[in-house]
Amino acid sequence: MKRLNCAIYTRKSSDEGLEKEFNSLDAQREACAAFVLSQKHAGWACLPDLYDDGGLSGGTMERPALQRLLADIQAAKVQIVVVYKVDRLTRSLADFAKIVDVFDAHGASFVSVTQQFNTTTSMGRLTLNMLLSFAQFEREIAGERIRDKIAASKAKGMWMGGNVPLGYDAKDRKLIVNEIEAETVRMIFRRYAELGSVRALGHELARLSVVSKRRDGAGGVLSGGNRLSRGALYTLLQNHLYRGEIAHQGNIYPGQHEPIIDAQVWRLVQEKLSANRHARVLGTNAEEPSLFARLIADGNGQRMTPTHAVKKGRRYRYYVSTSLVTGTRSDHAKGWRLPAGDVEGLVLDRLRAFFASERDVGDALSCFEFDASSLRSVLSKAMQLAEGWTSVPSIKVRELVRSVIETVEIHDDEVITSLKRREIASVFLGDTFSSPAITGPETFELRIEAKLRRAGKGIRLVVGGGIAKKPDGQMVALLRDAHATRDALMTGRDATIDAMAQRLGIKRDYLSAHMRVTYLAPDIVRALVSGQYPPELTPARLLSLCKDLPHDWQFQRAVLGFEAR
Repeated sequence: MKRLNCAIYTRKSSDEGLEKEFNSLDAQREACAAFVLSQKHAGWACLPDLYDDGGLSGGTMERPALQRLLADIQAAKVQIVVVYKVDRLTRSLADFAKIVDVFDAHGASFVSVTQQFNTTTSMGRLTLNMLLSFAQFEREIAGERIRDKIAASKAKGMWMGGNVPLGYDAKDRKLIVNEIEAETVRMIFRRYAELGSVRALGHELARLSVVSKRRDGAGGVLSGGNRLSRGALYTLLQNHLYRGEIAHQGNIYPGQHEPIIDAQVWRLVQEKLSANRHARVLGTNAEEPSLFARLIADGNGQRMTPTHAVKKGRRYRYYVSTSLVTGTRSDHAKGWRLPAGDVEGLVLDRLRAFFASERDVGDALSCFEFDASSLRSVLSKAMQLAEGWTSVPSIKVRELVRSVIETVEIHDDEVITSLKRREIASVFLGDTFSSPAITGPETFELRIEAKLRRAGKGIRLVVGGGIAKKPDGQMVALLRDAHATRDALMTGRDATIDAMAQRLGIKRDYLSAHMRVTYLAPDIVRALVSGQYPPELTPARLLSLCKDLPHDWQFQRAVLGFEAR
């Protein structure tokens, strides 16, 4: 017969009488031992271990003997738990459900001596299920009461806790405006209203070293202070707390805290967010649709995604490697960010030259073995297309590109455009083209020599020996801001650079780098203003290099990539 180890659990809420030689715990244990003995024929046997909790309430599970009992059950030392009454084990239905979960998970049973409650029988399990149903009912009622209280409190405009948003501090369970952070929030809303792009806003905030709110975490460890992601920016820009309001389940209530954003800026930002969402759904948000969407890939075979940014009302379009969109920071060095206009212009110009070349078109279609009349017709129409290229409507150019181009691959020293031979023939022959079998590959490659130089996260097409030929507005703005920072410190508005960083809500290192920009040699400054500097020297890279800028002007030229004199 299989032995079933029985553990007797006893409990008394108060210490009263425990000092007696025969106390309540002893009485409970004696009754339980007698019951176990009566089940000796079923293989029941008492364990010598004592599981006694004296002077402990049944409303908590933090009881040493109970925890030891549960541990022994999990270790398979106990198969049956015997108690005098159910309330000796716990007085909480919710806790009872947790305890029974442990019993079930390890094949243990539960017996109440005085209440004929025994989970080793079908009737006992039925009773258990009824008790668990009441426990679930108790939990749901408690949850409903909590939700109703939260809804009523929010309807009165009360902040009900959670993470304190940037721009506020929590004091006496109320939101109080933090003026330094509030200025940062106003700047974020203002810049989004100007840029109209969360992605562009994120890049600018990263450049300004604007980070999320710093909070005291568990154990006094600071949390937060991270770069604001696109998701975090969307949440911030739609947070009704900044309008002095409380949002709850689709309803908006006047809050008891002060607003940070005025009604006009809030309305403008929400309209732009709504318009951008609508445009994304319709797929019409690009003023100049990206020609090579789903066609372009980088040298590693990664698909490049079209994206854009708006700065000072001007739209900048890019093709971005997948690693820059979805990868981690360590993957960013592997990705490219190409100006869309440069790539499209390069490929379209090569496509026009292809149509203007009888030899190239003839080579592309040589696999079809056309008769002389058909080939002359194709070459003639291709030449006409090339000659009238500038007058072709953009929608027609787009249709042509999407029709004849298979892929556009960007490599370090060339751009490879694969053309679909059948589609080229179909464009010029129309219905007369019967699509015969091809003797050879389906595509024809156009190779374009173009050296691509990395410039920050982006890529530039280098022309004219690797030196830029026109001033960069962002570079000039960086120089202007750097000298404005130095002048602000010289005039005494802020006593120290730390005070200026705290007033502006940005990092001290960022301001220090601006100060070091003013140490550049005069000839380097002239080159930066006139645009005569290496293309990889972007404003962001210049700012980064200036953190360790040497004082020697000749060394400065070497660090920044200028030719030595």
